[in-house]
Amino acid sequence: MEAGRKNRWWMRAVTLVAVLALVTISIVAVSCARQSSAKTDADKIARGRQISWSSGCIDCHTPGTFYGTPDTTRLMSGSELGWEGPWGVTYPRNLTPDPETGIASWTVQNIVDAVRLGHRPDQSPILPPMPWPAYSQMSDDDVYALATYLKSLPPVKHRAPDRIPPGVAATGARLTFPPPPEWDGRNLPKAPEESVAGTK
Repeated sequence: MEAGRKNRWWMRAVTLVAVLALVTISIVAVSCARQSSAKTDADKIARGRQISWSSGCIDCHTPGTFYGTPDTTRLMSGSELGWEGPWGVTYPRNLTPDPETGIASWTVQNIVDAVRLGHRPDQSPILPPMPWPAYSQMSDDDVYALATYLKSLPPVKHRAPDRIPPGVAATGARLTFPPPPEWDGRNLPKAPEESVAGTK
């Protein structure tokens, strides 16, 4: 009889402890979920801004950066300094949400796909020097923060020059990459043949 009471007492105690543990775990899980969802757009924008500077986005896409003074009144509005190589000449695009010359029509997911997969919403490729293979390794939090930041920028009206295909004479300021030496060029793909205006 006494043993039965002790067993029942232990069972109740174990059950109570299990219930308390489940309640505690639930409270912690809800708290963590709230903290995660409590990451406001302002938090994401701040993180995205940091990434835009530390990952070199500002370098190409903000005028003046390669001349020592990025123009922060025109952040990410594109540049007219071209990049010339086997792909032709490409120009850093306007990444502000300007509806005519920027990426206002792109969704956050479109931006994430461009950064990770190297193509625009119309599936046209993003050409060098955009280092999307490196950016494809960004964490979900970071790549979505970057996209949220780009969507938050003030729109700047500036149409970057269209891509100049390989073999077409180019004028204007540009950084020129010579043809690759044998070692570097051994397994490079052929230059894209399509003439997609404005790629990069």
